[in-house]
Amino acid sequence: MSNELLWFIFALVNFAGIMLSYKFFGKFGLLAWVAMGTVVANIQVMKFVELFGFTATLGNIMFGTLFLATDTLNEKYGLKEAKRAVLIGFFTLFAMVIIMQMALWFEPAGADTAHGALESLFGIGFGDVNLMRVAAASLVAYLISQLLDVHLFQRIRKRFSSAKTLYIRNLGSTMISQLIDSLIFAPIAFIGVVSGGELFDIIFTTYVIKLMVAALDTPFIYLMKWVKPIYD
Repeated sequence: MSNELLWFIFALVNFAGIMLSYKFFGKFGLLAWVAMGTVVANIQVMKFVELFGFTATLGNIMFGTLFLATDTLNEKYGLKEAKRAVLIGFFTLFAMVIIMQMALWFEPAGADTAHGALESLFGIGFGDVNLMRVAAASLVAYLISQLLDVHLFQRIRKRFSSAKTLYIRNLGSTMISQLIDSLIFAPIAFIGVVSGGELFDIIFTTYVIKLMVAALDTPFIYLMKWVKPIYD
């Protein structure tokens, strides 16, 4: 199976997952998804894959679902709930960074086989890509871009407020905020790890892929608008 076909299937699985979370648990399901998604996306983003002829980081689909979650909260519950989700995601990622870093301080037993892998993922370093550096980049980019997104969504909604123009609110806010996210995240995460040309490629390709994710999530935000949660 090609990476491109797998990527498309992966996107559908992610979007189906967030819809189920919302259907079963309402706005609390979306808040829980944001908390989970910020951690999962920052683990996935350390993996480089070939997509559509470019080298890109994984994790863009999960990041895209976070914007879908906050846009849904913004549309159905208002700006306050959308901002709450952003701050929950920020706190969850920050707490994970601290807790996992402290976990590495424990001296592993002789029979341990996991410490090395955990150190590669969660250790602090500046020469290689690891979760702590990625998380630091993501904390800054996430907070700025997500807060920008929820406020842009409301600004656009004042001009395009009908149900038919929901895609304008969704795509307009996401396109701008995802560009800011890419411009902030990639340099902090990868300067010194990849060359200048590769860094530009990462910024360009990840943004293009984020736009593709935003286009794919457009039908889902219409579905989310009309879903009636079991628990809300």
